[in-house]
Amino acid sequence: MKLTQEQLDFFDTFGYLMIRQLFSQDETDKIIQGFEWSIQNCAGGKNHDGSTRTMFLGPIEHHPDMCKLVDHPAILDLIGGVLGEDFNYCSGDGNYYSGDTGWHPDGSWGQLFAAKTAFYLDPLTRNTGALRLIPGSHRPDHFVRKEKIDVNNSMELFGVPPSEFPGSIAVETNPGDIVIFNHDLYHASFGGGTRRRMFTMNCTRHAKTQDDLELARRYLTSHSPGGYKLTTGAGMFHPTMIDTADENRRIHLHQPIAIHDEIFPDLAREVVGQELRV
Repeated sequence: MKLTQEQLDFFDTFGYLMIRQLFSQDETDKIIQGFEWSIQNCAGGKNHDGSTRTMFLGPIEHHPDMCKLVDHPAILDLIGGVLGEDFNYCSGDGNYYSGDTGWHPDGSWGQLFAAKTAFYLDPLTRNTGALRLIPGSHRPDHFVRKEKIDVNNSMELFGVPPSEFPGSIAVETNPGDIVIFNHDLYHASFGGGTRRRMFTMNCTRHAKTQDDLELARRYLTSHSPGGYKLTTGAGMFHPTMIDTADENRRIHLHQPIAIHDEIFPDLAREVVGQELRV
C-alpha cells in the first residue's frame, strides 16, 4: 500500500493520516492477542484497576509475532512513505488508558523528524475516548504555537471546554485502523473508559547529516529506555526484537542502537549482559 501523493500532501498539511482497516481481521486479532500477552506478562496489566493509566515501553518488542510489525509490508509502506524507507524504529508505548488525556504534542522539532503510529484496539468514538487532533498544529506558525495558547486552559481563556477547542477533530477508529501523526501535532482524548487499549510505534528519519545526528541524540536522550532509566537487558530494545531480526529489520534498528549505546553506555547490551553473567 504505497502512499499516494494526495495522502502525503494531506499528512504534510494537516500533520496526520488515518488508514482504515490497514490490517485484515485475522491480523488484527493476532495483534490484539500479542498486545494482551505483552501487557499482562511484561507490564502491570494484571494489576490494572482503572484508577490510573497502565503503560509500558516497547510494546511490540516482547513477543515474536508483535516484533514482526516492523517487517509488515503495509507498515513499511506507511511509515516509510512518511519518513523514508530507511526510517529508524525508536520503540513506543503500550497502554491501558483510563480517563481523559489532555492536549499535548510529543515534540517541538519544527520539522518532520519523528512520527507516531498509533494502534487503537477498541472501537472508539468522540464520546468514548477517540483520538482528538488539532490539524495543522505541527506547524510552527499555527496559531496555538504562535500565540503560545494553553489549550487545556481554554475554558478559562475562551469559555470553551478543551474537548471542544475550535478547529479540533475526533478521529473515530475501529481495531485494524491506523493513525500516523507528526510528533509536533497537538493531540488528546476525552470521555474514555478505564481500560482503553492502545499502543504506538515511534519512528524518526534516518540521520544522514550532522544536524540530523544531533536531533537523533536529543530525541533518544528522552524517548528511549535510557531516557526512562529502564534496563531492557539489551540496551535500546528488548532482546526479542533484536534476536528475531533479519538484515531487513536491522536497517531500522542499527542507528538507534548505536546512538543509545553512545548516550547510555552503561545500558548497552554487552555491558548489561556481562553484569547478568557475573
